[in-house]
Amino acid sequence: QVHLVESGGGLVQPGGSLRLSCTASGSDFRGFGMAWFRQAPGNQREWVASITAGGLTTYAASVLGRFTISRDNAKSTVDLQMTNLKPEDTAVYQCSSLGHWGRGTQVTVSS
Repeated sequence: QVHLVESGGGLVQPGGSLRLSCTASGSDFRGFGMAWFRQAPGNQREWVASITAGGLTTYAASVLGRFTISRDNAKSTVDLQMTNLKPEDTAVYQCSSLGHWGRGTQVTVSS
């Protein structure tokens, strides 16, 4: 069973940057695709970005050009580098793989 733990959230001003990290354990991380999702209060969970086992990446239109997903198979981590953050990026960010979810980390973009 895959166990996922997110970290790196916090409060940042508009235009700022944050780097989220998701650490996986409990299974062979290298063979799995990984994804980041987010959920703002009152909204449905939305997909943010994905990375395949081979490193191919895709992004939601709302974050394309601002966010970068990457993985380190040696460390069993998948990161989400977020730049030029906007208030509408405020949400709980969760990583996911094979139907498993982490608890999430809060990102708040506010001046």
